[in-house]
Amino acid sequence: MSDKTVSIYNLSDLDEGQRAALLRRTENELSQFSELVVPIIEDVRVRGDAALVEFARKFDRAAISLSQIAVKREEFDAAKRLVDPALIETLQFAAHNIRHFHERQLPEGLALHETHPGVLVGDRWTSIDSVACYVPRGKGSFPSSVLMTALPAKVAGVSEVIVITPPGPDGTVDPATLVAAEIAGVSKVFKCGGAQGIAAVAYGTETVPHCEKVVGPGSPWVVAAKKQLSSIIDPGSPAGPSELIIFSDGSVSADLVALDLCVESEHGPDSSVFFVTTSRSFAEEVAALLPKYWQKMPEGRADFSRTVLSGTKGGIVVADDLSSAFAFINDYAAEHLALLVENAWQYLPQIRNAGEILLGPYSAIAVANFVLGPSHVLPTGGAAKTTSPLSVFDFMKRTSIASVSKNAYVLFAHHAESLARYEGFAGHANSVSAMRDEAYGARE
Repeated sequence: MSDKTVSIYNLSDLDEGQRAALLRRTENELSQFSELVVPIIEDVRVRGDAALVEFARKFDRAAISLSQIAVKREEFDAAKRLVDPALIETLQFAAHNIRHFHERQLPEGLALHETHPGVLVGDRWTSIDSVACYVPRGKGSFPSSVLMTALPAKVAGVSEVIVITPPGPDGTVDPATLVAAEIAGVSKVFKCGGAQGIAAVAYGTETVPHCEKVVGPGSPWVVAAKKQLSSIIDPGSPAGPSELIIFSDGSVSADLVALDLCVESEHGPDSSVFFVTTSRSFAEEVAALLPKYWQKMPEGRADFSRTVLSGTKGGIVVADDLSSAFAFINDYAAEHLALLVENAWQYLPQIRNAGEILLGPYSAIAVANFVLGPSHVLPTGGAAKTTSPLSVFDFMKRTSIASVSKNAYVLFAHHAESLARYEGFAGHANSVSAMRDEAYGARE
């Protein structure tokens, strides 16, 4: 066991640079990855499947052949036999909740309203054509990510939904991931992860289809590749290493806070997890309890958690008062924000920026991550200040619709011509001038 101690920061003691350092995440420091992914991307663009096979061997230690990049029907069938029926039931339970949440989220297909007599304006929503759902595997297996990405896409009406995921050393896909894909109605799964997987769906290969968009969480390699390829494929909202802020005013037990601090910090050493409170004594109590919960975790996961909570991107932040506590929370704009307090709703008006807000001690992070319904693909790296969680809207596009009657046209044309002439657009102005009236008459 490591002798690392939990980092505790007094917010008022930090200068501007030290405070900024706490707000910085791993994915904000992508310069080295941005350079490294360039040759990988170019190799996939030029050599296609052959490059995917080579990178699977190099990065995933998986010896797959060209014919094994696409998962075959018999692999789906074998996966069902390998997965515990109880887990399949859980995946079906989660899928029901996720599907229901996103069905309720669907906008009206065509929504018009009359702004003036004879003038209708509004929006029409239609789905995008194709999307690739990235499902990571490096530090574990994530069938929940299949459900959280593919189901909103299916509900939105995307016609082609595929899954890309790294192969294991034996060249197979995690069986529960395949079961989850089938539950979500996805039959096309491809063995390609990392930057090479993002490049494959951006350019298309002999086996992997080009997609209009890619969604899902991933490593800094994946995030860097998405940024590099953003002019080729819509990279979706940022979904990098896991983040969590827990706030507590001390109205729940320190054990509960310590238990939940282990949740996102066990994802990997690049995660960012903080506990924010106004009580130094409560902070120290929580810190003292963490080793008890680390001992109840596998050593690898416990070491990830210790590394995060004792490093520069995690720990405990003690604020002088609630105002400064929530100022830090809003500046951080965490992926997950858990309010571990008895009367959590009282604090909701204080929060502007977070991917998701979990209110109260029973709104457990793990429940939200796996089975509650809203997608667990949330904006990271501070993007929650301007970006929303993954939803049906990520798989749909909005088109403006307008219809102007003959009588209404006269009023609108007059004002349009006035602005067009001021801005120097003669063609615009002429098109709504007396010339148009003559053109109308020419047809009659």
